[in-house]
Amino acid sequence: MPKHLLIVESPAKAKTINKYLGKDFTVLASYGHVRDLVPKEGAVDPEHGFAMRYETIDKNEKHVEAIARAAKAADDIYLATDPDREGEAISWHIAEILAERKLLGDKPLHRVVFTEITPRAIKEAMTQPRAIASDLVDAQQARRALDYLVGFNLSPVLWRKVQRGLSAGRVQSPALRMIVEREEEIEAFRAREYWTVEAEVAHPSQSFTAKLSKLDGKKVEQFTITNADAAEDARTRIAAAAGGSLRVTDVASKERKRRPAPPFTTSTLQQEAARKLGFTTRKTMQVAQKLYEGVALGDEGTVGLISYMRTDSVNLSQEALGELRDVIARDFGTASLPDKPNFYQTKSKNAQEAHEAVRPTSALRTPAQVARFLSDDERKLYDLVWKRAVASQMIPATLNTVTVELAAGSEHSFRASGTTVVVAGFLAVYEEGKDAKNAEDDDEGRKLPAMKPGDNVPLDRIHADQHFTQPPPRFTEAALVKALEEYGIGRPSTYASIIQTLLFRKYVEMESRSFRPTDVGRAVSKFLSAHFTRYVDYDFTAKLEDELDAVSRGEEDWVPLMEKFWGPFKELVEEKSESVDRSEATGARELGIDPKSGKPVSVRLGRFGPYAQIGDKDVDEKLEFASLRPGQSMHTITLEDAIELFKLPRTLGESNGETVTVGIGRFGAFAKRGATYASLKDKEGDDPHTIDLARAVFLIEEKEEIARNRIIKEWDGHDVQVLNGRFGPYLSDGKLNGKIPKDREPASLTLEEAQQFLAETGKPARRGFGAKKAVAKRAVEKKAATKKAPAEKKATKKTAAKKAPGKKTATKKAAKKAYVSPHPEPAQPLLTPAAASQVGKRVVKKKDAPPF
Repeated sequence: MPKHLLIVESPAKAKTINKYLGKDFTVLASYGHVRDLVPKEGAVDPEHGFAMRYETIDKNEKHVEAIARAAKAADDIYLATDPDREGEAISWHIAEILAERKLLGDKPLHRVVFTEITPRAIKEAMTQPRAIASDLVDAQQARRALDYLVGFNLSPVLWRKVQRGLSAGRVQSPALRMIVEREEEIEAFRAREYWTVEAEVAHPSQSFTAKLSKLDGKKVEQFTITNADAAEDARTRIAAAAGGSLRVTDVASKERKRRPAPPFTTSTLQQEAARKLGFTTRKTMQVAQKLYEGVALGDEGTVGLISYMRTDSVNLSQEALGELRDVIARDFGTASLPDKPNFYQTKSKNAQEAHEAVRPTSALRTPAQVARFLSDDERKLYDLVWKRAVASQMIPATLNTVTVELAAGSEHSFRASGTTVVVAGFLAVYEEGKDAKNAEDDDEGRKLPAMKPGDNVPLDRIHADQHFTQPPPRFTEAALVKALEEYGIGRPSTYASIIQTLLFRKYVEMESRSFRPTDVGRAVSKFLSAHFTRYVDYDFTAKLEDELDAVSRGEEDWVPLMEKFWGPFKELVEEKSESVDRSEATGARELGIDPKSGKPVSVRLGRFGPYAQIGDKDVDEKLEFASLRPGQSMHTITLEDAIELFKLPRTLGESNGETVTVGIGRFGAFAKRGATYASLKDKEGDDPHTIDLARAVFLIEEKEEIARNRIIKEWDGHDVQVLNGRFGPYLSDGKLNGKIPKDREPASLTLEEAQQFLAETGKPARRGFGAKKAVAKRAVEKKAATKKAPAEKKATKKTAAKKAPGKKTATKKAAKKAYVSPHPEPAQPLLTPAAASQVGKRVVKKKDAPPF
């Protein structure tokens, strides 16, 4: 019977460690956090010292029970969760649960930490147990409480003032502000024209290009030449002065050293994996987690290949340094090895997340040796980590830059540079990726021919090229992570979740691997920047992070920190809830006048997204609404583009004797022929404003073919059908949907079996999933069979007229609810032709106008 219980976070880690510790240990996983704040208001109580109410996370209940049972039988308990504040908090929560259940008694409770999962590291950690670090737990609880209080108090303000369902986060909001401000810079940017002049030099041993550096005796700046006429005039004069050759006036040679980059931290790993591998921050952390937790290496067994991947530290252990130096001497020669190890200084003020940088657990395991045991993504990331760590301990690269000045007459000159590698050093293994190219990059690797002052070199031609200044680039994931780290916003371990939240909330979208803020994201950022300025301020957010780090170091108490934050924040929330008008928060714009109606055209943000409006709600009896197209923004759309939106639905022509139209429904764009509606496919480039008849007919007939193949089996006179669904065959009678046993062939079912299975497994059918009959013919038959006689109709109508007051109120309320969106209702065959003709736009009376 195992005597000891050891608890880690993940089952993969538990499996690996169990092999190292032997039969005396039971190793169980908590599957991450075991408790969290109760998901409702009041979980954090500022009136009583910010007391926090926790509950066990539902999905982890069974894992907690397994830990409790094992703890009851164990002689002692080891908490071996991750070596950061989140891991410390998980250990504390587990200890609290066990104490509440009176399962600890006098059993020893040990906290052990390790930054790599190898037999040596695990066994060494077991010999150095400690108590749970209360300072780290306090820091984690303070962060959690702050995030909770901000979310639960600020989000409802956004619901009322901007749009339902929005959220605001303590760290995500400054990150969103960064992205939005960059987009505003791009929109405000005005391109400037400039020209460059270059000489094509035909040196006998090697041709090369040189850039104009002096014109008419003056240094050439970026905007010295700003139009085609000036460029041609300069080119002509320089060519005349040169007379077919350039004279070398100066040759300068300069050697410089380039030091290797430090081994990876969390943020630099995320940045480099994004630049070189195209990984998202989330993917990087997922793959790194797998490499950390362990990979089966054949006879060697399961071994963690990299050290803990959530770290701010650039330190390396003495053992790791020794192995890295051995590998460098073995594979690259002792000349590539510095006299002593390279040491690096971390930029982080609080590099406590782990003890070391991200590195291979053993540099002796080269990427080539382990490649066959890894997936493609794992291989790529391990290769990156291994090379970066090895390169960090090699000698600097020695580069030689040669710059040559070439005169064209007495008043003009050109300059050419080339950089060559004299000693490769660490560049033999690894070179750090770059976010953007610069002039030095162009020179690097280019070798100029040997020249000396006084030489005349043949001139092939001189050419002038037009350029325009470029706006600042949008943030890529790598660039955003770098900016967040530089500002001190958030912590590297949170960057992936920050980005995922912004994407999930649809505050930003990815466009060409860069972040573009949505109109909703811009509205949220504008509202917070205008009314909660302090709480999206970069310096304030960074200072708060520093104070939380001080709590983790035991230098500051968390409750006074919370009190200092909560008082002013609560007052501001209460004030803004009353004082801010919703119309100020959403970025509405007047675009101009509709030439057809003479009414104003504007763009606004509604409950379901941005839309265009024709008419003024304070003047016009009727208003028209149309949703913006994908990719359009209410901040950049023009009057002409907005008017185009009201041209839906479009009639494309006829097919099979019926009119084919396209429009936009609540769930997207569609094509329609007769009673058939087919969704347009955004991913395939379908656009309701540009789609042609042939493509629309193809989509409609594709939809009809699917419908024809939907019925597997049916029985005359009965509602039960065997249908093909999105997730396989199922049963339906229009009211209930039921399962078919896996061992039964759907087409072989008898009516009695189908009825039995439907009775046993049936659940109410959702609209659109079996709620309507699969074949139009059946629907027509059913309608005919239940058609009321004239007398019956009259009686029904009379009865309906005598509704109770309560019913009348409910009906009126429902009718008002139908006009809450500028988007039309879902495109369904139940729409009448008259209703279908209005799909894509909405005209409503002023009194019924949707509350946008």
